[in-house]
Amino acid sequence: MGASDPEVAPWAPGGAAGMAGAGAGAGARGGAAAGVEARARDPPPAHRAHPRHPRPAAQPSARRMDGASGGLGSGDNAPTTEALFVALGAGVTALSHPLLYVKLLIQVGHEPMPPTIGTNVLGRKVLYLPSFFTYAKYIVQVDGKIGLFRGLSPRLMSNALSTVTRGSMKKVFPPDEIEQVSNKDDMKTSLKKVVKETSYEMMMQCVSRMLAHPLHVISMRCMVQFVGREAKYSGVLSSIGKIFKEEGLLGFFVGLIPHLLGDVVFLWGCNLLAHFINAYLVDDSVSDTPGGLGNDQNPGSQFSQALAIRSYTKFVMGIAVSMLTYPFLLVGDLMAVNNCGLQAGLPPYSPVFKSWIHCWKYLSVQGQLFRGSSLLFRRVSSGSCFALE
Repeated sequence: MGASDPEVAPWAPGGAAGMAGAGAGAGARGGAAAGVEARARDPPPAHRAHPRHPRPAAQPSARRMDGASGGLGSGDNAPTTEALFVALGAGVTALSHPLLYVKLLIQVGHEPMPPTIGTNVLGRKVLYLPSFFTYAKYIVQVDGKIGLFRGLSPRLMSNALSTVTRGSMKKVFPPDEIEQVSNKDDMKTSLKKVVKETSYEMMMQCVSRMLAHPLHVISMRCMVQFVGREAKYSGVLSSIGKIFKEEGLLGFFVGLIPHLLGDVVFLWGCNLLAHFINAYLVDDSVSDTPGGLGNDQNPGSQFSQALAIRSYTKFVMGIAVSMLTYPFLLVGDLMAVNNCGLQAGLPPYSPVFKSWIHCWKYLSVQGQLFRGSSLLFRRVSSGSCFALE
């Protein structure tokens, strides 16, 4: 999701994590927008004051209450909230690690088990490669259950560093109040809001990606050691020393450019598509109250359906765009392990690539730009060495 994380990709990037985050983020922005709309319809305090029901004192805004941290709770609780998000992210990362591990082995072209013959929906015989569950069972047979979590430690550190970086950036560069785009806005105004929001998200994502990428490289290399049964990268500190000694400082940032490009394309593609759908196809007058209209006692009710649709729209667009940006993730991961002294990054598994563009062109010619994108129903491609008898 990100790309590689459940964060974008970053689903939200991250992906990991990124996809659900996209939907949740849209819902949170939608909720804030509903409050703004409701306050805009309220008459001035002088017209609503009543001797028996005095108007309560104004409450500080959520942005002031959370200390401009962009999170929940008061300023004093901001560190606790940030630690909670780090712990929650670590749990999700640990649970999803076997999935990412199997996907990476498939991405580098490691197929230790032969395909099986099956039939498609038309009844024709086709060759199917092992699914995620079969592949995971094979890893357990070789390395035991703990083997499914190879490379988890640097990945946990990478995701934690990314989360802390984003939280710190929100404190240093607090986001401006962003109003929810409405179909009542003209095209220029609505696009300005989307560009402002997406630019801010892109800045945070790119900075957090660059800082966490060295740990991502170490995690990738620890996992692909399964292919050649190597033990070159065993710990974070020793891996840092090996990479710096053999490849220099640039060795920590191999594969960074395609990951950054994937993040940028994902953010702009997802936000712009969701914007055009939400602004011009979702009607703010839709209501969930009887009769289809809101009322003075519950002025925000007429926006609830529209806000729910907007949240789901961004979530669905995130899934669609992440599929289109998958080649950037694949190329970035392959470059992270290419020509690093491991069997998975050397012939015959992979040529030695001069650049990420060379890697992209090679995969494109081979028809392998989406290799590893499916983990359940994996058909043998026409260019594979396997043949159907």
